[in-house]
Order: sequence, then structure tokens, then C-alpha cells
Amino acid sequence: MSDNLNSTGFLLKNLMENMTDNIYFKDTQSRFIMVNKAFCDWTGLSPDHVIGQTDFDLFASAHAQQAFDDEQRIVASGKPMIGIEEKETWPDGRVTWVSTTKMPLKSSDGETIGTFGVSRDITDHKEAELQAARYAEQIRCIKERMEEDVRMAAELQKTFFPRTYPVFPEGAPPEESVVHFLHYYHPSGMVSGDFCTIRRLSATESGIFLCDVMGHGVRAALGTALICAMVEEVSSQEKDPGGFLGRMNELLLPILRQEDTFLYATACYMVFDAATGQLRLANAGHPVPLHFQAAEKTADWLFGDDTLRGPALAIAEGAVFETAEKTLLPGDAVVLYTDGLYEAENDAGEEFGEARLLAAAQRLAGERLEDVFPTLADETARFAALNDDICLVGLRYKRPMA
Repeated sequence: MSDNLNSTGFLLKNLMENMTDNIYFKDTQSRFIMVNKAFCDWTGLSPDHVIGQTDFDLFASAHAQQAFDDEQRIVASGKPMIGIEEKETWPDGRVTWVSTTKMPLKSSDGETIGTFGVSRDITDHKEAELQAARYAEQIRCIKERMEEDVRMAAELQKTFFPRTYPVFPEGAPPEESVVHFLHYYHPSGMVSGDFCTIRRLSATESGIFLCDVMGHGVRAALGTALICAMVEEVSSQEKDPGGFLGRMNELLLPILRQEDTFLYATACYMVFDAATGQLRLANAGHPVPLHFQAAEKTADWLFGDDTLRGPALAIAEGAVFETAEKTLLPGDAVVLYTDGLYEAENDAGEEFGEARLLAAAQRLAGERLEDVFPTLADETARFAALNDDICLVGLRYKRPMA
């Protein structure tokens, strides 16, 4: 064993066979003279097919030319290139990214006889970075436009909200839909940090999303613009509410948590199946929805387990959001709302509070959502001046879809 440990060939063989990063040696013409197993796995080629080849034989010309030029500079100067990011474009158009260090390969006499390098796959990291940069650029452009004219921004923000609602079954007249949707929006200023959307997900399923971005005014409104753009993309990819909020958190975290910026958003997302009455919901630090129960003619919190309320979005990396399930009965309604509905304080510093909100909802059990939403807002306004945005969105399940 000690002989093996002192053997350069033994150590090199183990390095080349077991190192997960790509290792390669090239001559002065950038032809491969040795590669490790990871490199072969990366390219999908055997060593026999790689040795004697150049990057021009493996990659698209743009990357191959850049790699060749870099290696020729190393051969000429004897100076290494450390920690560079390389974009690899493959002949089939596929793009990968690697973090690479390249060094001059020297003979025992000190003469440069080639190059050698180590490359690590950073494709996932780079794609996430590029995606974050694209979203950051989007929000920068939105900010420039909105700050030119806040009034125009207010008009723009109105378009984020639903203008029509899904009907089930599709194509039925709205009054015959088995599910009735509604939203209510009262900003405290010209623009706000509240946002909701109602989307058809399938022939029987709908998705309702409500969020409240920290703060007020243009800053919070910019956050809703960003979230609005993301919701459309993510809802088509992830129908599980917990998975949906997890993906939203992943996308928002690198954008909202900048050195000079701290924003977060509470959110609630639910998916309702009109055929079965099944409701699935996940919560990111948001108020617990109200459940209007037709059979008991009362209202209560949709769930009482506070552990189902996960952290707000853009607070914790890798946050997990649990999906809760409940079956609605015909006539039942579920209402999501933002905290402006109950956090209003009167002159004595007393908050309207969740207990008063629930009591008001119980008095309105059985009423139409068109009456419930403005009445709840009026109850709060009679108690204290409304200094926060208010948004309510919900559904009433009229009957199962045939």
C-alpha cells in the first residue's frame, strides 16, 4: 500500500478515474493528449475518440475558437487562466457552462509543451443567475417606466387584476358556471402592493393567487409587477400549491434580496377542482382564508393549524410550503384577503383584528360575495381609517360540474 501511495502513476490514475470535474491535457496545438473519465462522461465519447481531437471537433466553432485562443496565449506567455467561465455550445445547439482553470504544461526543462485544465459544470448555477438577471432587468425597465408617471402606473396596475373570470364548464354562460369567482381591490394610494389573479388551469381546475408585497406605493407596486410576470409562467409548470410557492420563492429570492434592497411578499395560492369540490392550498406567511359554510350558515377559518403557514416569499432559501386539502360542499365559499382588512388601527391604537373580522364574516354567512367583500371593507373603515391596501378574492362553489 505504501508503495502505491508513493507512486505518481497510481495517484494520477485514481485522480483521473474518480475526480468528478473534467480534467484534460493538450499539446501546443490544443489537441487532447489525455482526459479523465468525467470528461468522457461529459462529452459522451470514449478516450479513443477524444485523443488527438481538438475543441473544434467537439463543440461549435465560437466556443472552440475562444478556447483555442486562450490556450495559445497560455502557451506563448506561460501564464495561467484561473476561474474563468466558459460557455460551451455543442453541435446540437445545447449550451452548457463550466468554470475553468487552465495552466501551462511544462517539461522537466521548464519548456511549455502544452496546457492542462480542470473544468467544473456550473450550468444550473449559471442558468439561475442569468434568469435572475433577466428578471432584474425586467424590474429595472418597469421601474423606469412607472416612475415617469405614477398615474400611468396606477392604470397599468389595474390590468394585472382579473378582467374576466373562468367559467366551468368552459363555454357556459357566466351565470351558469358551477363556480362563481370575484375579487375586490381598494388601494391606499394610487398604486399598491396587493395583487391577485384567477386562472383556468384545466377543464375542471382553477388557480387563485393573492399576494401582498411589503410596503406601499411604487416600490411595492414594482414587486407586484414582477410577481405578475412570474405567476403566469410558474402556474403553467407547477399545479401543486406548495410546489408553486416554492418555485416563486426560488425565483424571487435573488431579486428581492439585494444589498440595497429588502422586499418580501406574503402569498396564498389555492387550486380548486370544480368536478370534485377538492380545494388544495398553500400559504406563505399570509392571513388564513375565511371559509363560509353553507350547511351551517356560518364562517370560520379555512384551517386552524398555524403550522400550515410557511414563511413569506423571498425570506428563506429553500423554504418548503405544505399543501393542505379540504373538500368544499355546494354553496360553500372561500375568501382570501390581505392584512389591510384587519390591521387598521383606530386613534386609540387598537387594531380591528382577526376576531372582529371573523365575527363580521359570520354575520355575512350566506350572503353573495358581491355583498360580502365591500361590507367587510366597510366594517374595517368604520372602525379605523384605511391606511393600507385591501384586496379580497375568492370563489363560491355552486354545484359539482357534471
